[in-house]
Amino acid sequence: MLFLLCISFFCSNFAPSNLNLVSMDKRDLSLTQLFNLSFGFFGVQIAYALQSANISRIFATLGADPHQLSFFWILPPLMGMIVQPIIGILSDKTWFGKFFGRRKFYLLIGALIAVAVMILLPNAGDFSFEQRVWLGLNSAMWFGLMSLMFLDTSINIAMQPFKMMVGDMVNEKQKGTAYAIQSALCNAGSVVGYLFPIFFTWIGIANTAPEGVVPDSVKWSFYVGAAILILCSLYTFLVVEEMDPQEYAEFHGLNKKQEQTAEAEENTGRIVRAFITVGLVQFFCWAAFMYMWTYSNGGIAGNCFGWDGVSAADEAFQKAGNWVGVVFCVQAVGSLLWAAFLPKLEHWFGNKGAYAISLIVGAVGFISVMFVHNQYVLWLSYLLHDYHQRYLGQQAYGCTPGIVQLHDLYSSDCCSPLRRSAP
Repeated sequence: MLFLLCISFFCSNFAPSNLNLVSMDKRDLSLTQLFNLSFGFFGVQIAYALQSANISRIFATLGADPHQLSFFWILPPLMGMIVQPIIGILSDKTWFGKFFGRRKFYLLIGALIAVAVMILLPNAGDFSFEQRVWLGLNSAMWFGLMSLMFLDTSINIAMQPFKMMVGDMVNEKQKGTAYAIQSALCNAGSVVGYLFPIFFTWIGIANTAPEGVVPDSVKWSFYVGAAILILCSLYTFLVVEEMDPQEYAEFHGLNKKQEQTAEAEENTGRIVRAFITVGLVQFFCWAAFMYMWTYSNGGIAGNCFGWDGVSAADEAFQKAGNWVGVVFCVQAVGSLLWAAFLPKLEHWFGNKGAYAISLIVGAVGFISVMFVHNQYVLWLSYLLHDYHQRYLGQQAYGCTPGIVQLHDLYSSDCCSPLRRSAP
């Protein structure tokens, strides 16, 4: 794990230190308008938090070997790799009229599919499947696997338009504020989603169930998360009005191609290097995070709750599942605290120095988990977990200068000299 984090820091040294591609003097949006653009992201992030904190728990409960959960976790990043660029390209080139807009259509479709799957997925163990086994998986796990595939696909379909609309409708001066609002809503949604299972257990909903059946506390977490997702997404869908193709072209200067040709040639090399750098850094950081999401439930159950590793229906395993949400919530809070402290750290040590410190602190958090056997001491470990990723996230969201403003490289938000023609 430490090796992966060190490689991430090594890669970051090759990042361009300043990538101010375009400076457009456009009209400002009010804080309310900036908030409306991203409000639906709150609901989407609840769904994403429920997925990341509970998928291992669900599949172990359905009968998967806790040591082989990584096979199930292959699907979410694989679907993200496929879906995100496709949605970006398609929505760049489409216009469905004022009501459905350019991005809002995909936002609504993704949210509706996600809601349906969030209702079905935790019930995989309740349906009357014939318990046939194919390729080592019973029918309930196959149903859960297909549901997970559709859930992650739909979350990605719903998530990308929120990022894209900021690039479409916000000028360069306000993008830092817009992405900061989006980041705040993202973390708030994570906190809510992570705490749902332990909250429903606390109010008296059962946290255990028969062998092969997901507990009601998890089911209700997904039901309520689905309701919040669709309400938040509908709010953004109804109150935000996207630019029509002519306005879009004027706002982004798409009609000034000749003036932009020289600048496009100058920036192309820097953009390619930035993509490669961010890709390498993200690759190694996310490898570590996948370990955390995949094995936290079983590890915490064994180390802190005395789980014998035999049955996922045991109370100890299900208690640990709730506690995973709690420590992930602590991690999200820690990332916010670290983000607030980062400007000082950058002032003292520079961008790369701040990133190096973030990597070291994050590595300490990851490694310490293996030696912790008290559920409350885990808070400290997970408080440190997210620091290296939070620094990279701040850079990517453009909130601090440094590695690269990753959102300026999304298909919807690429720099003006390289932007496609208007839809």
